[in-house]
Amino acid sequence: MSDMVQVVIDSVRVSLMSPQRVVVLRQSDVERYLAIWVGPYEAESITVALQEVEMSRPLTHDLLKNLFSTFNAKILRVEIVALKDDIFFGNIVAKADDKIVDIDARPSDAIALAVRAHVPILVGQDVMDAAGIVPERDMQAEGPVVPVDDTKPLPHPPRDSEESLDVFEDFLKKLKDDPDDDQEERPKP
Repeated sequence: MSDMVQVVIDSVRVSLMSPQRVVVLRQSDVERYLAIWVGPYEAESITVALQEVEMSRPLTHDLLKNLFSTFNAKILRVEIVALKDDIFFGNIVAKADDKIVDIDARPSDAIALAVRAHVPILVGQDVMDAAGIVPERDMQAEGPVVPVDDTKPLPHPPRDSEESLDVFEDFLKKLKDDPDDDQEERPKP
C-alpha cells in the first residue's frame, strides 16, 4: 500500500460529445488529477451518494454495501491498481473473517462503494504517474494566460467593421424595393 496515493472525488462531469461521464479524482496532498471515464448509471450512482440523496429502494451499489454488512465483511478501501490499454482496473479491499480480501472491480463501481462506505480511495503511484494531470504544467504548455480587465470599456470596432455593415443595409434596402413583392396581392392575416 506504500506505493499508493490517496485521492478524493473532485467532480463528476458530463461529456458533451457522448453519453459518457468523467469522474475527476484529486490527489489529496498535491494538485494532481486523474480523470476516469464511467457510464451514466455509475456516474449517477456516485453523484447520488455524494449528495446523500435518500432513495426509496436500494440502488445496486447500496445493495452491494448491504451484502458486505450482512456477511460481516467490512470495506476497508478501494484502489485503482492498474492502467492497461487505456482501461483502469480497480480493487475493493475488504476484511472478512479476519482475512483481507481483494475483490476485482471496475473503478466506477469501487468508487460508488467507497462513497457509500466512507472509505479511502487510493490510486497506484504508477497509475497516477501515467495518467495524472497537473494543471499548472499543462496550462504552461498552452501558453501564458492573459488577464482580462473588465473594468475598461470595450474599444470601438474598427472603421472597416462599420463599412462591412453597409452590405447588409444594401441587402435590406433591396428587399424593400423588390418589384416582385407586391404586398397588396397577399392575403391579409
